[in-house]
Amino acid sequence: MLQRNAGKVEVEKVKDGAAAAPPHTLLSCYCYHHCPEDATNNTCRTDGFCFSMLEEEESGVTVMTSGCLGLVGSEFQCRDTGNSRQRRALECCTDKDYCNRDLHPTLPPHRTPSYVNGDMALLISVTVCSLIFIIILIILFCYLRSKHQECGVGYSVRLEHEELFSPVGETLRDLIEQSHSSGSGSGLPLLVQRTIAKQIQMVKQIGKGRYGEVWMARWRGERVAVKVFFTTEEASWFRETEIYQTVLMRHENILGFIAADIKGTGSWTQLYLITDYHENGSLYDYLRSTTLDVAAMLKLVYSAASGLCHLHTEIFGTQGKPAIAHRDLKSKNILVKKNGSCCIADLGLAVKFISDTNEVDIPENTRVGTKRFMPPEVLDETLNRRHFQSYMMADMYSFGLILWEIARRCVSGGIVEDYQLPYHDQVPSDPSYEDMREVVCIKRIRPSFPNRWSSDECLRLMGKLMTECWAHNPASRLTALRVKKTLAKMSDSLDIKV
Repeated sequence: MLQRNAGKVEVEKVKDGAAAAPPHTLLSCYCYHHCPEDATNNTCRTDGFCFSMLEEEESGVTVMTSGCLGLVGSEFQCRDTGNSRQRRALECCTDKDYCNRDLHPTLPPHRTPSYVNGDMALLISVTVCSLIFIIILIILFCYLRSKHQECGVGYSVRLEHEELFSPVGETLRDLIEQSHSSGSGSGLPLLVQRTIAKQIQMVKQIGKGRYGEVWMARWRGERVAVKVFFTTEEASWFRETEIYQTVLMRHENILGFIAADIKGTGSWTQLYLITDYHENGSLYDYLRSTTLDVAAMLKLVYSAASGLCHLHTEIFGTQGKPAIAHRDLKSKNILVKKNGSCCIADLGLAVKFISDTNEVDIPENTRVGTKRFMPPEVLDETLNRRHFQSYMMADMYSFGLILWEIARRCVSGGIVEDYQLPYHDQVPSDPSYEDMREVVCIKRIRPSFPNRWSSDECLRLMGKLMTECWAHNPASRLTALRVKKTLAKMSDSLDIKV
């Protein structure tokens, strides 16, 4: 606050914050907006200084103030430090009465408030940090891009070298025969498999299932089948590849495995399983479009039983083969070759028996496979998971239903039934577990036999065979080896070569 005082002195003018000590006489000053209560005619008297002050209010309006400053403290008040929140200019004088009329203070230039300076500093800091971050990202991107290009070049070089591992001029049959005679019987070397997979040319999609799509493709002009698994089914691809590459797995009635590979990364990953291509397709499609005579029927069932028997059989030795159960046997998972024989495919749910540790290599869930072909012990969840024999007997139940499908399409006395799935007259087209459990477990119903089978010796024996395969008690079912021997005996009795 400016201090007021009255009096009359002789003074000299004070500017720029330097005030001379005034004489001890009263000085008359012009006052405006700063007059004491007893002032008359805008005049005040002081023993100190006269002053004039120009001040900018918060509204932006400038106001001129004049008046008297008392001697005590006036020296400091005339030295205006400029630290006020408002813009102002103060000048003092003592050279004569009313000397402050001649004072014309001017406002200092605008100063940037301290908080504005702080915001500006923060903005500059953020901008600089952002630029540094962007530069780092650009450098990192360029580095990764160059590494990717280097990897691409390396991959191309490796691919050129890998081509050397696929013998020029050899056919798929040559390569498969080579794998048969290599000593292990577990398939081609992995490097050759990868090379073949890279040379595959996809032609057209021929099927789609639970775990992926099946394509007809070409390798060096030869037709092959390629199963492309969905990206979420890596475990199924791994299991099927592992089973196919089991030592001594090769058999003429098990789908011929050629190669497996993984292509791409992340969401673009494709898992390939390359096998023999059979133009006749699945047994399901074949039976729907073809009628059979006795010889054709016996060839189908004997070859299918032979494949299943090899799968179930454990081969002992230095390079032995474990016993394997399929767990998803059905007519759609059996393929028909050009020569009319069958081969078993789709081993993604198969389990192995590790005899050394007496353990079953199987996932936790026992409710797998196709509900229509599930045996009663799987439907009511009473299957003994600790004994591998349980899984083989479950396969035999499903195999009995496949025998029924095939026998219905065999002509006898000029009569043949239309193709139907098992339990077609008992459950909906897409039955639930409850539908199948009620029919198979509770009511113990099995597919019915046409009347004509009783008058045909071969079909009558087939009916007896399938009845012993789908018995309710797993221990009462025939083994794959027994079915194979029975079918061979039937063929011999009819002088039919299978």
